[in-house]
Amino acid sequence: MRAKTHVVDTFVHVRPDGCLTPIPVTDTFWQALAQGQLGELNHGYLLSSFRFSENWTSWERHPAGDEWVCLLSGVVTLILEQPDGLQRCTLAAPGDFLVVPQGIWHSADATADCTLLFLTPGAGTEHRPRHPKVL
Repeated sequence: MRAKTHVVDTFVHVRPDGCLTPIPVTDTFWQALAQGQLGELNHGYLLSSFRFSENWTSWERHPAGDEWVCLLSGVVTLILEQPDGLQRCTLAAPGDFLVVPQGIWHSADATADCTLLFLTPGAGTEHRPRHPKVL
């Protein structure tokens, strides 16, 4: 049995074979991921948490599958760029969640501290700047 840990300090790689691999979160984790240095995460899903208190400055989308987003604390509004326009969904109670469909650009707004839990397909994730005038 492995030692107990916390989702803020350790993420989990959900491998395609169903096995779970803990991934320690370091100061360079996100940079290494963005630079392709964690190539094993391109297969399967990443269970991660993220705490923020301001609106995201970018959009992202995941062409490899749906993303599950669950509120742990605070309040957040997720914004999905649907073919027929922007859709907003506010998560206000711990445990509220949304499934972001595969390939849909999305962003988030927060007016105070909030923490989200994500289950994200990593392969091919894309980002683009979010321009304030759009929202």
